[in-house]
Amino acid sequence: MAAPALARCVARPGVLPLGARPQAWGRAARLPPGPPPAQRRAFSNSKVLVELDESAGVATMKFKSPPVNSLSLDFLTEFCISLEKLENDRACRGVILTSAVPKIFSSGLDITEMCGKSTEHYAEFWRAVQEMWLRLYSSNMVTVAAVNGSSPAGGCLIALTCDYRIMAENPKFSIGLNEAQLGIVAPFWFKDTFVSVVGHRVAERSLQLGSLHSAPEAHRIGLVDELVPEEKLKERATAVMQQWLALPDHARQLTKTMMRKAVLDRLVAHREEDVQNFISFISKESIQKSLRMYMEMLKKKKS
Repeated sequence: MAAPALARCVARPGVLPLGARPQAWGRAARLPPGPPPAQRRAFSNSKVLVELDESAGVATMKFKSPPVNSLSLDFLTEFCISLEKLENDRACRGVILTSAVPKIFSSGLDITEMCGKSTEHYAEFWRAVQEMWLRLYSSNMVTVAAVNGSSPAGGCLIALTCDYRIMAENPKFSIGLNEAQLGIVAPFWFKDTFVSVVGHRVAERSLQLGSLHSAPEAHRIGLVDELVPEEKLKERATAVMQQWLALPDHARQLTKTMMRKAVLDRLVAHREEDVQNFISFISKESIQKSLRMYMEMLKKKKS
């Protein structure tokens, strides 16, 4: 999968070059009335549901991979396909990411993809993780995370990658990069994204301890931008999106590219090295043992 163009700015509907005139200027009143344009379009695959409101220019992307929206290879592939469709759709200017599974936004990377598999599989899986982050972090669209459940590890990364994060104010919901608890080291680009949001000291402490922060704590440290009652989450995400879309697209897009370029460039420059580091790390018997123990613990919890 090729990395996306990092500084691509596209024209948006309704914006004409200076001095240009609409092609049918002055003739529209004489045309016979046609059917009203479609206001909403939906497309779906087995892991992701997308609904595009064309009148608002906003899509809602819902994760629907029960029980916990784990980031499997299939999920990551379908996520990237859905995001690319929206990026290429001139009717779409922003996307709200949320979950269709109760009490969970995303549990993070699928452990089964990293345990007992071949090096070829590890490489394919990690490239898909990279691609998900690269596409979302460099997206021209406004991206709002409506975090309506717990969001550890890779789920937290998805939220961090968005432009704005709103979380349901349920103290039972938690969010954080807790890889250290599993004996895993968060990659440098996870770390860079985290530092960009919460600052170096908070990120350092949280990463070393593998902390999962309750919703109120996540808000206090700046991991999420605001908390709202769960029943108000969709409404608030829509209002925030409207605020962001009130700005001219080109100015916002270029500013976003400027702010994120160094972090993006670092992974792009070291992408294959990062894949090989992941393979080397995840293939260690000590790491495989930790992952097997964690999966056994999960099985006992389910039973």
